[in-house]
Amino acid sequence: MEYAFYLSGLVAVLATLGVISNTNPVHGVLYLVVSLLAVAMVFFALGASFAGALEIIVYAGAIMVLFVFVVMMLNLGQATVAQERVWLQPRAWLGPSLLAATLLLTLIDMLWRGDAGMLLQGDVVSAKQVGTILFGPWVLVVELSALLLLAALVTASHVGRLNKSGADSGAAP
Repeated sequence: MEYAFYLSGLVAVLATLGVISNTNPVHGVLYLVVSLLAVAMVFFALGASFAGALEIIVYAGAIMVLFVFVVMMLNLGQATVAQERVWLQPRAWLGPSLLAATLLLTLIDMLWRGDAGMLLQGDVVSAKQVGTILFGPWVLVVELSALLLLAALVTASHVGRLNKSGADSGAAP
């Protein structure tokens, strides 16, 4: 089980370096998703299965949904479609694919050896306990983060609308 922790940690560090070093946002997001999956695997290796599942559902799922939402909201047109085709060539997927394959092989090896029972060691935390803590003493922090996310959504919508109306108003006399 130790090797799964260390190998997943190494993949997380390498993928995070890929996020930082890439200037292309699409490539950065690919590495970010692999990094988040690797951190979830670290949680699983430590026996925190609920935290690992939350990492996958909330972070990896939300990052992808947010990225798709922003791309759809901006609606940049045909010129960007051609640019994205150049960015999404197979060589762009090579690094994230190798790191994800390493995680998959580690997970398959853990399951094959029978180490999966070690994933459930420790105290099992239920969703009700997490909700009670979040909406009990931490309710102010949850509400403030919700307001921050709402402000970011309104700002992104406003900036997207300004770019479209700015292009139209420049053509009018």
